Amino acid sequence: MLLLKNHWARAVVILILSILCLVSLYPFLYMLLMSLKSNHEILFTNPFGLPEKLYFQNYANAWSKFDIPVYFKNSVSVTLLSVSSTVFFATLFSYAVTRLKTKWSNAANSYISIGLFIPMQIILIPMVVLIKRWHMANTHLALIIPYIAFELPFSCLIMYGFMRQIPREFEEAAYIDGAGVLRTFLQIICPMLIPALSAACLYAFIGVWNEFTVALIMISKDSLKTLPLGLLNFQGQHETDWGGMGAAMILAAIPAVVLYMILGKQLEKALSIGAGIKG
Repeated sequence: MLLLKNHWARAVVILILSILCLVSLYPFLYMLLMSLKSNHEILFTNPFGLPEKLYFQNYANAWSKFDIPVYFKNSVSVTLLSVSSTVFFATLFSYAVTRLKTKWSNAANSYISIGLFIPMQIILIPMVVLIKRWHMANTHLALIIPYIAFELPFSCLIMYGFMRQIPREFEEAAYIDGAGVLRTFLQIICPMLIPALSAACLYAFIGVWNEFTVALIMISKDSLKTLPLGLLNFQGQHETDWGGMGAAMILAAIPAVVLYMILGKQLEKALSIGAGIKG
């Protein structure tokens, strides 16, 4: 009887997870199908079904007619600089507040954590004023600096929680062998932080890569626009190229999917925050 109950419970769990998986995958699947249809098929004859004829011209149009390579290059450069800087500062900050204890450590950690509870919309106006005073409007720095500020609190939360679980015995053994703080950090601590670094990189990448509001306010030059802004070019005054927009969104989603495939296992380790280290 117990075996039967376990069997039914497992079946129910599998059913629920399958439904959630389908619900999660449907927008991406619809976007993929939209990228392979003509505008007439999307709007009138076949909006939800499989394409009657694969229309790969959408990808060619998105790549050649709407400057997708330029927007893609801008997004890559802005994202790489923002994510690398965010993870760098988060790692140094977390090491300082967990290992180099001072009377200000807890206050500094609390101050950074407050950033998690401040909506971006509240500080948009002061941020625009500062960017204009610093003469950085219509530059990539106008995006990189706010992106670092927005992503830093959550990255610090990940790094701080993971770093607290690393036993101090590793560092004490390194100090006994003559290693200094910097060498201990680089050769002992950093290799143990790979799961947390991967998680911080992945979350920061998704946040920066898909960001739209700040980019819309700060950037008006076509040559500096990122991919989310570039999608607006598919909307004309009298007509919208829905197929080309779907193709552009598929191209924009590829880097995030590839990055998750590379860092997925490390992300799973990070979610168990230090269990592998203590074990």
